[in-house]
Amino acid sequence: MTTLDVALIQTRTPATAAEGLAHLEPLVRQAAAGGATFILTPEGSNLLEQRRDRRDGVVTTEDADAAVLGLRALAAELGVWLLIGSAIVASGHEDDARAANRSLLIDAAGQVVGRYDKLHVFDVDLPNGEAYRESATIRPGDGAQVADTPFGRLGFAICYDVRFPHLFRQLAKAGADMIAVPAAFTVQTGEAHWETLLRARAIETGCFVLAPAQGGLHADGRRTWGRSIIVGPWGEVIARADHDEPCVLTATLDMDAVSRARAAVPSLRHDRAFDPA
Repeated sequence: MTTLDVALIQTRTPATAAEGLAHLEPLVRQAAAGGATFILTPEGSNLLEQRRDRRDGVVTTEDADAAVLGLRALAAELGVWLLIGSAIVASGHEDDARAANRSLLIDAAGQVVGRYDKLHVFDVDLPNGEAYRESATIRPGDGAQVADTPFGRLGFAICYDVRFPHLFRQLAKAGADMIAVPAAFTVQTGEAHWETLLRARAIETGCFVLAPAQGGLHADGRRTWGRSIIVGPWGEVIARADHDEPCVLTATLDMDAVSRARAAVPSLRHDRAFDPA
């Protein structure tokens, strides 16, 4: 049996990268001390600041961000693989002032070996009156990404991406054994849909779904749902946090469960082309 000791970090990220790193570092160290060899952090791990006038002054490039640099150094020091669920960084497009919401996969030497910019930006008007226009400040990515790790192939998704099952199917067909869904879900949508969506994506793909989350009241006034969760390829909940406080969620994954689930229900091989009536 091939196993993986994994840890999800649940955070309440502050509004600057330096504060974000200070918040994350003890949790990452706790996860590594507990034996995790792959550690994942949530969306917005470097900073959570939705007020444009304040965020523009603190967003920098990936290679200058204090949290990104600190987490890369920490991965190398601890000898662990680390997914920065996302960092809010300069997009690198000179013709577009918006930032990127970017996942960064860090190997045990501290090198960036995978990148993914969030495809689907969160532009919604919720029934409780909350409104979000992520597209005003975040430039969406251009494509899906799968990366190799010593533990299997990792598919990338971020938060709102979980509502687009065709993305997850594409990742699974590209060989993903695990799909990361770092998030900062709103309380209203999290309470209604968070676990149901994640379990559905795991069942549909026969993948492990690893979903580290932000939780609680943040400096910019938003509230996030928390409830980080690890779902197995049969749709079973392997581990979950039942709160929105910062914490470390751990599990040992049987990676052979992916092939067993896909052999039992081989739906990835059964797609048929069709036109809507």
